Amino acid sequence: MSAATTSNSPGKWVVLPHYAFAALAFLALSVLLLFSTDAFSGHYFHPKLLTLTHVAVLGWATMIIFGALYQLLPVVLDCKLYSEKLAVYTFGLLGTGTILLSYSFWNFQLGWTMHAAACALVAAFILFNINVIQTARKAPKWTIEADFIVTSGIWLLVTGIVGLLMAVNFTFPFLPLDHVHYLKLHAHIGMAGWFLLLIIGVGAKLIPMFLLAHPEDSKKLNWAYNLINAGLVLFIFDHMLVQTKLLPLYGVLVTVGVGMFILYLRDAKNTMQRKEIDLGMQQTFVALAILLLPLILLFVVSSNLNLPQQLLSSIYLVYGISVFLGFVSALILGQTFKTLPFIVWMHAYENHVGRFKTPLPKDMYSHSLLRWQNIFYLGGLVVLMAGVLLREQQIILAGAIVFTITAILYTVNVFQMLLHKAHNLKPLTYGKANA
Repeated sequence: MSAATTSNSPGKWVVLPHYAFAALAFLALSVLLLFSTDAFSGHYFHPKLLTLTHVAVLGWATMIIFGALYQLLPVVLDCKLYSEKLAVYTFGLLGTGTILLSYSFWNFQLGWTMHAAACALVAAFILFNINVIQTARKAPKWTIEADFIVTSGIWLLVTGIVGLLMAVNFTFPFLPLDHVHYLKLHAHIGMAGWFLLLIIGVGAKLIPMFLLAHPEDSKKLNWAYNLINAGLVLFIFDHMLVQTKLLPLYGVLVTVGVGMFILYLRDAKNTMQRKEIDLGMQQTFVALAILLLPLILLFVVSSNLNLPQQLLSSIYLVYGISVFLGFVSALILGQTFKTLPFIVWMHAYENHVGRFKTPLPKDMYSHSLLRWQNIFYLGGLVVLMAGVLLREQQIILAGAIVFTITAILYTVNVFQMLLHKAHNLKPLTYGKANA
């Protein structure tokens, strides 16, 4: 993100509340995890697990992605955000829907609160799509990154509509097949269509930027876009209509698409001018390494390997954890400290540059807290997945405790930035030679 793009940036009250809500949601997720160790011994269609999943997906990941996108879209597309007012309304609907839905799942109340939550979320996704599409239309040049971002928003809306239909079906059954069938559809559209496409689209722009790299060939990104979308569309068609045994093939398409993105980043890394990789980017590369695990498990859960049902249930849970608490969370934990410091710095010091001595964006947060956060996060993830795979509640609890420490460190660091104000600024002084 360069200073040249600050004139296109939205107001801080459009962006920063998303980071605050997401940090508190991540902390709430960790605390709820402490009280949910018993849920991991059964089926993944469990009220507590559904609560954890939706707090992670909506309150934590989607919320912070919305906030970051409102700041980053002007950078990626080189134009102003279409509507700040729509962004504020979207925040309210997403926050309200997330809280209501989490309450409904935790208490397994399948009535009006769940319906209201689902409607609020779909409304939020509609407003988000209007804002993103209209912003992209204003861009001076349409790029492959715009394709990824706009398409991911459409898949998010599809995910929300499927979720709304499932919520209504709990009370007024009308869908022809069982809930688990549609849950798999709901989950995979969200994971591949929303998160994966969005992360690739934004990452293809930001990661080279943070590395001071300039990859010129976007053919690999075009392949990634086409392969991932082809795999997802074929999966939906197969899952809903014909139900063949070709699911692993669709997984191959998605995996190859991700591989093309990794190759694109390799090309970027080979041209990077930055000598040192900071803690935020280190965590980003950890996230990309973690992505290999769900891609491998994708073939396990989509193949008929005749595994014992208990083991298969555990693998499904580890698969979900590796996506949401693994890849997605690791990426957010790293990129928060690449994006938020600049946003806070810009709003606090933009008008003081050249007149006063100002701190750098990297001075906005504690590097020590970030270092310990990354260590605790990786340890907690490994312990949690081991506990789930072994079906040992004590190990799961240990992983949840370490995750809670991670969330506390992250939240403290984030709010330290959010509450930062410019103070005690010293005027710049120039020597006689410059007078």
